[in-house]
Amino acid sequence: MHESIWSDLTGVSFTQGYIDAGGTKTRYVKSGDSSKPVLILLHGTSGHAEAYSRNMAAHGEHFDTWAIDMIGHGWSDYPETTYEIPTYAEHVLRTMDAIGKEKAHISGESLGGWVATHLAVHHPDRVDKVVLNTAGGWVANPEVMERIKKVSNAAADNPTWETVKARLEFLMYDKSMVNDDLIECRRRIFNRPGYSDVTRRILCLQEMDVRKRNLFTKEQYGSIQSPTLVLWTSHDPTATVEQGREIASMIPGSEFVVMDKCGHWPQFENADEFNRIHVDFLTG
Repeated sequence: MHESIWSDLTGVSFTQGYIDAGGTKTRYVKSGDSSKPVLILLHGTSGHAEAYSRNMAAHGEHFDTWAIDMIGHGWSDYPETTYEIPTYAEHVLRTMDAIGKEKAHISGESLGGWVATHLAVHHPDRVDKVVLNTAGGWVANPEVMERIKKVSNAAADNPTWETVKARLEFLMYDKSMVNDDLIECRRRIFNRPGYSDVTRRILCLQEMDVRKRNLFTKEQYGSIQSPTLVLWTSHDPTATVEQGREIASMIPGSEFVVMDKCGHWPQFENADEFNRIHVDFLTG
């Protein structure tokens, strides 16, 4: 049976387009109308808005929902800049400015969760609720970092069906979830001129010295004022359930949920459960 991103979006009223976010051409996929509370969805390293293709319908019912390609990712611009967490956070703020929104719910997966944390710590006036989905920002595991570099560079340097499939399979508990449409979508992105070079810049966060200066302290997690959901998975390839629980324990009043039989993309792997948990938290 053929699975497709378009199958995920069947029956969804959505738009795809570009905005100028402080000089960065930024691609988005949007559902829901502008009268509703704003929700911004942030993908992980090497990712793109399609990471949320199975979430646009459920969230568009309740929110003005924007899944964006972060700077250096997807079909957005990839300028020669320092791809550390403050750069991504600044891009999200400029995106909010461009769409005329002062505040938003921010939900991020992996790298996106790292950026969401930065926004909650450093720009609390711009953040309503925050969701940290298998988020970076606390753990520095050399073996995991090396694996991410290896599979990402292999796919970006030589974006064949096999290398891109391997990169996506890294994300999944059930490898069969990596469908042909998803592979070809990312393969096209990795084939953009110069994308191999930008991938190396993006992967600076997998270098220990750079990563360490972008990690959060216990005090910074403790300063988060936004209502926070820390969502983890039973089989996350980047950090253990215990490490996810540790993050939640440092954030005052946060909720902690573990989704079973999921890897690094729970919003895609078990969209029904994710959508229920996510919408309940954001609307509660």
